[in-house]
Amino acid sequence: MKIESSELEDLKARIERYFAAGADAIGDDDALGSFIELRNALEAGTLRAAEPDAAAPTGWRVNAWVKRGILLGFRVGKLADHSVLGVIGASLFGRHPQVTFIDKDTYPARRFTPEDGVRIVPGGSSVRSGAFVARGVVVMPPAYVNVGAYVDEGTMVDSHALVGSCAQIGKRVHLSAAAQIGGVLEPVNASPVIIEDDVLVGGNTGVYEGTIVRARAVLAAGTILTRGTPVYDVMNGTILKATAETPLIIPEGAVVVPGSRAVTGGHGKAMGLSVYTPVIVKYRDEKTDLSTALEDLLR
Repeated sequence: MKIESSELEDLKARIERYFAAGADAIGDDDALGSFIELRNALEAGTLRAAEPDAAAPTGWRVNAWVKRGILLGFRVGKLADHSVLGVIGASLFGRHPQVTFIDKDTYPARRFTPEDGVRIVPGGSSVRSGAFVARGVVVMPPAYVNVGAYVDEGTMVDSHALVGSCAQIGKRVHLSAAAQIGGVLEPVNASPVIIEDDVLVGGNTGVYEGTIVRARAVLAAGTILTRGTPVYDVMNGTILKATAETPLIIPEGAVVVPGSRAVTGGHGKAMGLSVYTPVIVKYRDEKTDLSTALEDLLR
């Protein structure tokens, strides 16, 4: 259910007020209640840390006040024992092994039901409260989705993958094994990592520091994208970089692979060294699409 604009403005005002109160918000029931309202809206997907905005230079708008609300949840929470008794393996060991889990009482792990339409495959995955996970998402073990993250319909979060705080993941994305999607809470006005619809993120890939990956792009296994990493587009003869105003942006349909470039000066040149750089080697075509057709079979 969408939040009415008047309700949204009221919630925003309360979050800003209690965040500005600092330590005085601790123990304030109204501050806690405002945070719980924000957390519930994040889980429902009616509120996001960042959202599409055609008027914004990057096509996305960061809702800094939402991130302040998430930080407020840490401030007003207190440590609690969320440990649970496991059932997997109980028949083998004749007992229920305990999973130790100590965290702020404002951030328990999310619990899902079949009605949610989300597959959480057994084996040690966890979704933190305050994260949105849409119908049709598959989470393979062990994986982790952190607070403020938004994972849209039909996406697969594969084994050992991480969706960091406030990261925005589009529809039908595949985060392959050990993919790391970085999170961001501070500075609160910083853009989170954004992976748009139909992106394939290869195994052991890392996307960090507010990088935006446009729709249908393919990141080959082992690709690392950061704010300080230039990306060489050999198809167009250009170099993509972040600026003071915008993060690194990978174009729609780009196929990015790990590469290297020669060190051109000093001792590095004399020693024949090269440094890592991501390279756009092509743009997605029918053959690239066929290579990802396995996705539908896995669902």
